[in-house]
Amino acid sequence: MKKQKQPVDRELVDRSFLSRIEPYLYLLPFLIGIAVFTLYPVINVVLMSFKEGYSYLSRSFDQWGLANYQTVLSDLKFAQAISNTLKYVILVVPISTCIAVVVAYLLNQKLRFSALFQTAYFLPMVTSITAVGLAWKLMYNKNFGIINYLLSFFGVDPIPWLEKAAYSIPALVIFGIWNILPFTIILLLSGLQNIDPQYYTAARVDGSKGLRIFLRITVPLLAPTIFLVCIVNTISCFKVFSELYPLFNGKPGPFNNLYTVVYYIRYAMMENRKYGIAAAAALVLFLFIFVFTMVQLLLQKKTKRRSADGQP
Repeated sequence: MKKQKQPVDRELVDRSFLSRIEPYLYLLPFLIGIAVFTLYPVINVVLMSFKEGYSYLSRSFDQWGLANYQTVLSDLKFAQAISNTLKYVILVVPISTCIAVVVAYLLNQKLRFSALFQTAYFLPMVTSITAVGLAWKLMYNKNFGIINYLLSFFGVDPIPWLEKAAYSIPALVIFGIWNILPFTIILLLSGLQNIDPQYYTAARVDGSKGLRIFLRITVPLLAPTIFLVCIVNTISCFKVFSELYPLFNGKPGPFNNLYTVVYYIRYAMMENRKYGIAAAAALVLFLFIFVFTMVQLLLQKKTKRRSADGQP
């Protein structure tokens, strides 16, 4: 006799199907948000960069081509913007990282009033960058700014920080370092607190002291966090604009000498209404950020490999 087929429990099948798709249903609102607010604008910018003579109001353009990229790469203002942005990145990221490592290390030492110092260092994170920029503008004032006042004790004549091109980049870099320090310190302090105290105990038993422990134990164990900080800060510094805008009354420096890539994009889009050129410049900026990030990741992997092999 043939065995009769067992009836299929439709309710059980439905429950099994729902249990499989349930995680994706929870992710659906997030995925929709990513598609609408991230993927669509990115795709739109990429397409816009290849549209010659693009008009935002009518959505019309002359033809597809590379004219926007040719215009951007041959523009002296864009070359100046790339140069200024690279100077800013190369100066701000290493200096802020070194200062943040030392400050985070000191804050992690359970010193007296360390909680007060932590609060003071983190205050810039909850303050408007525009308000802070205006405060720094007053501090940089040639006649009554506090920075020139402090320098006068060392016999330094008043410096026109915001009035001469030679001092504009140092002024921007100092402000940028101060602005980026709190976030950097938070990440590095978190990394320090995850280091097993037994490493320090073993080092002290072997006779190692302060600086040697810091260089041989703290820095190597903190290296992954330092690389993460460098990558995040590099991306942030390439997009410098908020620090520049309030210092110079919305202008790119005292003599328009401080164009950055983001400022160039804003100028092309908001003032010249050349959206295709702005889109092309944005993609070139993305390429620079991508290359720098990949180089840092390769250096991180190389460092990890050498550490695993026991090489100094």
